[in-house]
Amino acid sequence: MFGFSLLVTGAVSIISVLIVGLFAFWGVSRISSASGADSEAIVAGSIATILLGSLIPIVLSIAAVAVLQGVIVLEVARGTLGEKHTLAGLLRAARGRIWALIGWALLATLVVSLAVTIVVVAIVLLVTFGGPAGIGVSVGLGLLAGLGFAVLGAWLWTRLCLVPTAIVIERLPIRQAVSRSWSLTIGYFWKTLGIQLLVAVIISVVSQVVSIPLSIVMSFVSVLINPQGDVDASIGVIVVIYALTLLLSVVISAISAVIQSATTALIYIDIRMRKEGLDLELARFVEARQAGDDSVPDPYLVRPSAPAPAPPAYT
Repeated sequence: MFGFSLLVTGAVSIISVLIVGLFAFWGVSRISSASGADSEAIVAGSIATILLGSLIPIVLSIAAVAVLQGVIVLEVARGTLGEKHTLAGLLRAARGRIWALIGWALLATLVVSLAVTIVVVAIVLLVTFGGPAGIGVSVGLGLLAGLGFAVLGAWLWTRLCLVPTAIVIERLPIRQAVSRSWSLTIGYFWKTLGIQLLVAVIISVVSQVVSIPLSIVMSFVSVLINPQGDVDASIGVIVVIYALTLLLSVVISAISAVIQSATTALIYIDIRMRKEGLDLELARFVEARQAGDDSVPDPYLVRPSAPAPAPPAYT
């Protein structure tokens, strides 16, 4: 999983750097060569093109994270049954769920971006047209919005963190996966939030422990290599440091994706064991497979409950 995560994360990082660099180079070239009456239109168009180009890496990153999460969740779920799958087998198992994962990730990102945009536009309008009183109101609105986003974001993030897992493991559509995650986390909100935050803090601390000494060493190396401050040599040193920093960032991101996705999958399995007796279904499935019985259904799929018997008719 780490190799697959490293491959996907590295490919997305390289493609993102190339796309942003090409769009920025093209836009800056147009702006530097703009002159005459159309210069303002050219500048505005170039800036808009650069901003639109920067959206492509964001979409690629969202899609990559969704694919990684789906594959890693499957690996954890099938691993609890003692199954070992190749990467190709996991990708085949995730077939048909990838686009739902990407759709959910894009939908969540769009909702968050829209909410932030509305607040930012309201603050800008207050500052622009509200005068001195508007500035004070905008500061208060910004503080309240920041606090509200933190609380509401933590609550929604915890209640909906199992949506990708339900999409992949239970093969539910997005709407049913949202309802499923919401119902599973009832009674397990603080536990789920605490585990997710603890893992995030551990990953952040470890990444800082690794990255800070490297940045310090790189700064000393740059001084030793180029003590005279030569411009050409400085550019080469900056490129090398940037490449090493990007490589370290890719490695840390790959490890984080594996750990966080596996953590979410384990939380999902633990909650279902406690609320639905999934551990009994898993044991029954494994015992049947060991006995050569392949007719046992997938224990992770939620089977519809049998309808209640009709009441007897009285004459």
